[in-house]
Amino acid sequence: MTRVSIDPELIRWARERAGLERAELVARFGKLPEWEEGAARPTLKQVEAFARAVHAPVGYLFLGEPPEEAVPIPDFRTLAGRTVTRPSPNLLDTIHACQERQSWYREFVRGERQPELSFVGSAAVGARPETIAARMRDTLDFDPAARRACPTWAEALRLFVRQAEDAGVLVMVSGVVASNNRRRLDPAEFRGFALCDPLAPLVFVNGADTKAAQMFTLAHELAHLWLGASALSNSEAAPRPGFRREEVWCNAVAAEVLAPLTALRAELRVGEALPRTLARLARVFKVSTLVILRRLLDAGWLDRGRFDAAWEQETTRLRALARRGGGGGDFYRTTLSRVSRRFARALVVSTLEGRTLYRDAYRMLGVSRTETFNRLGREAEAMG
Repeated sequence: MTRVSIDPELIRWARERAGLERAELVARFGKLPEWEEGAARPTLKQVEAFARAVHAPVGYLFLGEPPEEAVPIPDFRTLAGRTVTRPSPNLLDTIHACQERQSWYREFVRGERQPELSFVGSAAVGARPETIAARMRDTLDFDPAARRACPTWAEALRLFVRQAEDAGVLVMVSGVVASNNRRRLDPAEFRGFALCDPLAPLVFVNGADTKAAQMFTLAHELAHLWLGASALSNSEAAPRPGFRREEVWCNAVAAEVLAPLTALRAELRVGEALPRTLARLARVFKVSTLVILRRLLDAGWLDRGRFDAAWEQETTRLRALARRGGGGGDFYRTTLSRVSRRFARALVVSTLEGRTLYRDAYRMLGVSRTETFNRLGREAEAMG
């Protein structure tokens, strides 16, 4: 049995990079403590299995020292005012998968001789958020009354996604890496990102977040497309210090898109208790209560002291609700949501016409059977 020399530091690095405790892996790799201490060497098969378990390229484990991994797009995430420096393998793999899909779709659109989308890069940070928000609502055919009529936040989010896709944006919403339900994305690490391209603009929304929070993330990342700038974000609705100027601007635009200040002011009721106001307006505008809090601050309905106290209280309540979790749903609708209805429809057409290999189509869609592939094509077409 051939054993290989692996630097113990790289074993520890790969485990920590994946966010795993040593005890979690010892059940599968009993000699892991000895590998990390340099007291024993693994076999090549064990190294390959370990690399799969920690979601690391096996070649990384044979390097002389841990590699420096950088997010391949501008990273605007902050934590307590500081830049977040270490991306998880889940985040990196998600960005790379989306970049592959975007690259494929760009070539597809180019082959179809479709024009560039004029709204991409049409705004600047110096523009008034209210002006850009109005343009975005017009381009997306974003009707607040139609969203108000949606019975649930999930329906409102689906409507918003459809409006963005109809405008030409690839919108991918997923809470896991590819189709691996055991690799759950962490909203605390990132909420979404935008990959800017005039032919194939793409927005990814972390589906592990709440539906109301996803609504704000989608609006925020769309604002990045209007700026013409790719970005990775974990920003929230609150106007807090520490965020980049672009993030502050995109937050302001997103808030105005979802809950226009004029419309919000018309809904305010003098003397109504704040918890009731938050719940009522969140239902009206189909957004998070945190977005409503931010808008109440913008409207001068709350001073900064009341806002900060209410924000902390509401954040604690929402975290408790998020821990209850959820799940289930229709497989085909979920898959189309993860890869974008627009992307799936184009990929199926290209594959059936012989322009794309089935093998490549299956990989990008996250499926393995012809029957599933054909059904996804029918579902994508039926959804318009």
